[in-house]
Amino acid sequence: MKQNKVLQMLGLAKRAGKVASGEFMTERTVKDGKAWLVIVAADASDNTRKMFRNMCEFYQVQICEYGNKEELGHAIGNEMRASLAITDEGFAKTILKHLEETNTEVNK
Repeated sequence: MKQNKVLQMLGLAKRAGKVASGEFMTERTVKDGKAWLVIVAADASDNTRKMFRNMCEFYQVQICEYGNKEELGHAIGNEMRASLAITDEGFAKTILKHLEETNTEVNK
């Protein structure tokens, strides 16, 4: 099950303190230049997805849509989360590798 590897890595990154979650924290992390990767839930609102796509394009942060709000939240031990920012390059690269294995589109 490749999908679980992405969620497992999110859990590890969270425990290592390398995840910012929720719209406000994700946005702040991107704007502060600390985000290596932004993951937006596929079931997030159109406005949320568009806002993060535009923001990540402007700040040159990789972004992908993956999973749903419940899966993302559960992976990091929270309730639902529409967006996450990975603040560690190593975790981001590993998660990107797993995303590519699942043929998830990543915008660079």
